[in-house]
Amino acid sequence: MQLDSTPKLGGWLQEGPPAAPAVGLNLPPWTPEPVVEVWRSLEAYPLAAAAVILVLSYVAAKLTEVVMRRVARRLAAKTETDIDDQLIDLFERPIFLTVFLFGLALATRSLELPEPFTRRTIDVLQTFVVLSWLGAGLPASRLFLDALGSLRHRFPLVEERTIPLFDILSKLLLFGGATYVLITIWGIDPAPWLASAGVVGIAVGFAARDTLANLFAGIFIVADAPYKLGDYIILDTGERGRVTQVGIRSTRLLTRDDIEITVPNSVIGNAKIINESGGPWEKERIRIKVGVAYGSDVDRVCELLKAIAVEHDHICPNPVPRVRMRGFGDSSLDFELLCWIDEPELRGKLSHEMYMDVYKTFARENVEIPFPQRDLWVRGMPKGEAVVVGEEPGERGDGVS
Repeated sequence: MQLDSTPKLGGWLQEGPPAAPAVGLNLPPWTPEPVVEVWRSLEAYPLAAAAVILVLSYVAAKLTEVVMRRVARRLAAKTETDIDDQLIDLFERPIFLTVFLFGLALATRSLELPEPFTRRTIDVLQTFVVLSWLGAGLPASRLFLDALGSLRHRFPLVEERTIPLFDILSKLLLFGGATYVLITIWGIDPAPWLASAGVVGIAVGFAARDTLANLFAGIFIVADAPYKLGDYIILDTGERGRVTQVGIRSTRLLTRDDIEITVPNSVIGNAKIINESGGPWEKERIRIKVGVAYGSDVDRVCELLKAIAVEHDHICPNPVPRVRMRGFGDSSLDFELLCWIDEPELRGKLSHEMYMDVYKTFARENVEIPFPQRDLWVRGMPKGEAVVVGEEPGERGDGVS
């Protein structure tokens, strides 16, 4: 039996009516003769032929899935990293859908349906295949970047602060490639689109100027690196939190109240940023302001304050805690205890503990912590009227003239 061996891109992507007698599918030359005979007997029954193709494609897809689960996972288990296992989980479903939808497209081609309907049905199936691979490619690109970031000695360009930039670029490339493939599938000529790209670009620039500003600001933030993921920052508007994500449009901060703040990149790119985790290390200095009564032993006060910091478990021994006298206040001698903590997020907790320790230590050592006092002096008493001079709450009257 003579078979048509003309290549047809899988036998189902060509437009126009097929060359085969009834169902329009050409078997390859290496097909076994018994299979050819069975297939030729099914050509007279398009529904039966489509059903056979559909069943065989499902079986092939399941076999592919089994191979992915057993063989590929067995090979992945021999590696030290779990990235390959995650990649298998991501691409298992797209591979299954590709095989099954390929068979479904063949079954559609085998039916005696109008050519426009058949062509559009196949276009829809190919669109699903492209979208499934795009859905797996987005998280796979992030896994790939994380893997490269862990190998800093081999890929110094990819590090923690540049990963968001490469993540944004990879997403743009994936979306652009998927869009081009979809345009090709649906037979849309990209030349007119490219010719009018200048006009469309201007219109989009005006319509989406905020979005584009956020996009470019995100790229500049990653390139300039005023902060990185995990840093504690304070904006000029008062927001303080840990950077959890630098995205295409916005940066996300997680506050100490477990509240997530989303700030547009265009706003944060023009804001004054205080990076508490920046500098040569992540340590941060806290300042404990203390006032003691006039007449106190200032040397003893300095010794007590320094001892409180040295004996605390979470105060860094290096740099060494220090005490400074800052001036003469209205009611007290003003001191400041300067000590370092390991992480900025501990500032509130350790400041509380230090103030508690200072108060207890001063009470035990009989060091007076004064409070504001006012003396009220009356220049003269009105004639014929009794005037009662009393103390205001929290104040003490020391004399009347």
